[in-house]
Amino acid sequence: MTSDHRLDLEQHQKEALEQIAAAPDARALEELRIRFTGRKAPLSDELSRLGTLPPEKRREAGQRANTVKRAINEALDKRVQELRVGGGALAGAEAIDLTFPGTPPRRGHLHPVSLVMRDMEDIFRGLGYDVARGPEVDTDYYSFEALNIPKGHPARDGFDTFFIADQETGEPDFTAETNLVLRPHTSPMQIRVMEQQPPPIKAVFPGKVFRRDSDATHVPMFHQLEGLAVDEGITVADLRGTLEYFARAMFGEERKIRLRPDHFPFTEPSLEVHVSCLVCDGKGCGLCRQSGWIEILGAGMVHPNVLRFGGIDPDRYRGFAFGMGIDRIAMLKYGIDDMRAMFENDVRFVRQF
Repeated sequence: MTSDHRLDLEQHQKEALEQIAAAPDARALEELRIRFTGRKAPLSDELSRLGTLPPEKRREAGQRANTVKRAINEALDKRVQELRVGGGALAGAEAIDLTFPGTPPRRGHLHPVSLVMRDMEDIFRGLGYDVARGPEVDTDYYSFEALNIPKGHPARDGFDTFFIADQETGEPDFTAETNLVLRPHTSPMQIRVMEQQPPPIKAVFPGKVFRRDSDATHVPMFHQLEGLAVDEGITVADLRGTLEYFARAMFGEERKIRLRPDHFPFTEPSLEVHVSCLVCDGKGCGLCRQSGWIEILGAGMVHPNVLRFGGIDPDRYRGFAFGMGIDRIAMLKYGIDDMRAMFENDVRFVRQF
């Protein structure tokens, strides 16, 4: 590279620094940036031609060209700060109007299942019930045996249980009482609470449960709330009054309930509980299949065997229990027709409630 080329670089730098220092505003400064450091600027052309020089001259020429480029960029940065501090056009363009309303951050929103779960807990707290939670991974004993569902009982088929494999064999041991399962209902908490405290007992147990099932009204992970009351002299009338109060508190004062015979291994007698349709108010529509009633939960008087497993004398004490799907209650309360919509992680869905 010749001495003439060095003179060109020095002249280029001098011209650039003079014009940058005299730039009156942001627009003029941007035009100078493109002119002196842009892709088509003379300095960029010089840098691109370095590869054609002999190796012994390439390093020296590259250092001179980069020194000029660095000086121009520093002058540009300095002039930007000068214009900003000096209150010129650049300062006006980038000024912040402190009186202008800001953009509020989006706030989180509780999921409809969480909203309904809190409502249900508050309703039963108002009746004097405690709220208790237990393990989501439990033993076969608490999940079935202690609830009067021994091994081989056909009622086990309806729970579609997830069994956890033994770490040594890789397979679940279906004969062991200590075999672990993802709890298919929150009923194990009935036994745990009875073991831990003597009557009178009034408690509800909300939480996640797991079953191998998936369609418009079933998902593999869902939520239940079960309730238990144990004391002397408890009758079906106490159960009916409790559930009628719950239905009216949750769905409106005009709601009615009806009890129909059913069968659950852990209650005797067992009942299914219906509420008058929220849409047609009992007259008959598509939601209630023209019956005027919608099933919302199962209930009954605690089976004497279950009381014995909990360490309570069934000759002295009686109790009632009930269980309902929180997700199903949320579907009825908010008019949701597909349970799977509640678990698709779509914030647009959650913001509706």
